[in-house]
Formats: sequence, structure tokens, C-alpha cells
Amino acid sequence: MTDKKEDHELSHRRFYPAEVEAKTAKSAPHETPQTQHPAYKLAFQDVDFMLREELRPVRFQLELLKPEMLLDEAGVGSTLVMYGSARIPSPEEAEAKVANATPENKAVAERLAAKAKYYEEARKLARMVSEKSLIEDGKRQFVVCSGGGPSIMEAANRGASDAGAESIGLNIILPHEQAPNSYVTPYLSLNFHYFALRKMHFLLRARAVAVFPGGFGTFDEFFELLTLIQTGKMKPIPIVLFGKDFWTKIIDFEALADEGTINHDDLKLFQWCETADEAWACISKFYELDD
Repeated sequence: MTDKKEDHELSHRRFYPAEVEAKTAKSAPHETPQTQHPAYKLAFQDVDFMLREELRPVRFQLELLKPEMLLDEAGVGSTLVMYGSARIPSPEEAEAKVANATPENKAVAERLAAKAKYYEEARKLARMVSEKSLIEDGKRQFVVCSGGGPSIMEAANRGASDAGAESIGLNIILPHEQAPNSYVTPYLSLNFHYFALRKMHFLLRARAVAVFPGGFGTFDEFFELLTLIQTGKMKPIPIVLFGKDFWTKIIDFEALADEGTINHDDLKLFQWCETADEAWACISKFYELDD
């Protein structure tokens, strides 16, 4: 079944590992109607079987386990998670975005271009934190983690790359193409099918979260985080919210409290900031870190 070296390496185990059994299954000496039928495939090698509706709970578990195992093997102890738009241009692209806009879209392009400053602040924050190379208990702390896509997500990974540091990208399969940005560390570039599992992995190791202007996805991630802390499902962590003018134009947080649907104290779950320096000051104060 195995060569002598493999036998020696496996001598302490009671059963052969799955990869050995898989090799054995592929080396069957005879092809028959029985061995060629999909029913004969080992379950974990049968893609059609794994994609059946009844196997959804198993796929959930796999999508929980794979990133957890890979990040643990990579020595990631905690992360700085950075949420934000997939549409805000970098400062280098802002002018061209306005110039190439159609007349009916020019006003929107100009508003997006005006937010390019947040790309730069996201990049700066990621670089600042990555340069600190914080280690605790042999694990890397505040490793930059983004959604792996363009715009603010790219800025986060780019900032870490500027510092010569590795960073994480948690991408997701979407109907339209979204490739990982080129600054994500390849072996920390992870892909998801389920939004729920992706959002869980954003927060499992999160030691702080920076939220930049964004759309539905950013709102979803931000408000789930607030809900988890508000309801005691998650321990409090620093949440720094960039762009007060943007957020207060879109959401009247004070009105939510005045209407009684949240408490006024809930507004203390996050802190406003406009610059990377302000954001890091909030985070380091929370953890009593020496700058």
C-alpha cells in the first residue's frame, strides 16, 4: 500500500491518512462498470456529491475550518480588520475617473474621487501598524486583514506591502468578477462562498476594526460588528469610523438613540476619526500600547 518510508512515517498511527487511501483508490488494478460509476468514488473526492444541497452543513464546516487552520499555521494571532468601499479610487486614479465619466455620471465620479483621501489614510494606517511588527506569545499581532478586493481593501493590503509585511485578504465569489488585489500575500489569500463564514473570519481574530466609507457590504459588516458587541456576543474592541461627514449624512445615529431603538451609550461603541494617526491613537490607548 505504501513504500517503506511511508510505512515508517505512519507506524505510530492506527489508520492510514486520507491521502494514502485516496492514492490507493486511484490505483485500482481493474476498471469495471462498478469502479467507473460515481457512486464508487470516495465521498471526499466526489465533487458532485460534496455540492449536493444536503451537504451544505459540511461545506459550512469546511469554510470555517480551512481559513482557521491556515491562519493558525501562519502564526497569525490577531488582526487589524479594514472595511470599506470597493469603488473609491486611489489618489493616482481619481483624476482619470472624473475625466472618463459620462456627463450623467460626472457628479458621482467627482464625489467618489473626493473620497480618495480615505484610500490614502487606509494605506497609511496599514503601513503604520505593519511597521510595528507586534509579537505576543510567538504570534503576530494586528496583521492587516481586508476583503481582498479593490479600492479601500487594496489600500489596506498595499499599506502592509509598503512596510514589507504580509497581509490577509478574505475574498468572496460574486456574480461579477472580483479577483484578489495584487498586494494580498498569496498564501493568505482566502476565498469564500458564504458571506456568513467570511464575516465570522473577519472577527474571529480581530483586535481592532477600521471602517471607511462604503456601500451595502460595508454597512452589513459594520452593523453586524456593532450588534455582536452590543448584545454581548463579542468582547469590545476598538472600532474606528472614518469619515464623519459621510456617515452622518447617510445615517442619523443620534436619531436612533433619540427614538429609543438603541441606547445613547451604544454610540460609544465606535469612535470617529479622519486620519491614520487618530485611528492608531484610539487603538493604542484602548490596549495601553507604547507607541
